[in-house]
Amino acid sequence: MRRAGSNTAVVLLSGGLDSATALAIARSEGLACHALSVDYGQRHAAELLAAARVAAHLGAAEHRVMRVDLGGIGGSALTDPGIAVPEQPGSGIPVTYVPARNTVMLALALAWAEVLEAHEIIIGVNAVDYSGYPDCRPEFIAAFERLAQLATRAAVEGRQARIRAPLQDMGKAQIIRTGTRLGVDYGLTVSCYQADANGSACGHCDACRLRRAGFESAGVADPTPYRYDAHPAEGR
Repeated sequence: MRRAGSNTAVVLLSGGLDSATALAIARSEGLACHALSVDYGQRHAAELLAAARVAAHLGAAEHRVMRVDLGGIGGSALTDPGIAVPEQPGSGIPVTYVPARNTVMLALALAWAEVLEAHEIIIGVNAVDYSGYPDCRPEFIAAFERLAQLATRAAVEGRQARIRAPLQDMGKAQIIRTGTRLGVDYGLTVSCYQADANGSACGHCDACRLRRAGFESAGVADPTPYRYDAHPAEGR
């Protein structure tokens, strides 16, 4: 007998390429997906608008935006306008890392999943073609799942929600090929760290470089709209 919520998932949806693909995978498995986006004080709202488009396009059962002021903490180029977004590759963890972002987002998803009696929480992190953020690693996902076993009434009563990262071991090209096969319209997504109000990408930041290289490697046309100041060799 299928328990309540056994066909229900909460999917973290940023509006970018990876989370859109994760949602498409969940939908292809027949899951009723409740998409969760977080307005955490990021530089632009274009990705949140993109998330709404993606949720509608892929048939999410519901899409909610929750607000957490990580900008009040700062410490990241994505939440502090005084810190420039790097446009050249560097070493170490870049300043675009947002302290505890995925921990906070997963905690919100866990709370909503408990209310929905959802059996899965899905996040689109991967640790192959990525910026080296510590909260994208498999060790972090496994540790959060262990925490979830202790943190909710549902888990204590034997109704634990599983944390899934279906893209964890995929490179960007494989992610794009998977999403293309599942009908993702990547033209709806926004990945750029400093996109303008229309969602046009800078073509230079780490997110743009990884995205562009992924489309090239996948042999799929890149639908990303780039701003006029993006270098033709990098963004046109």
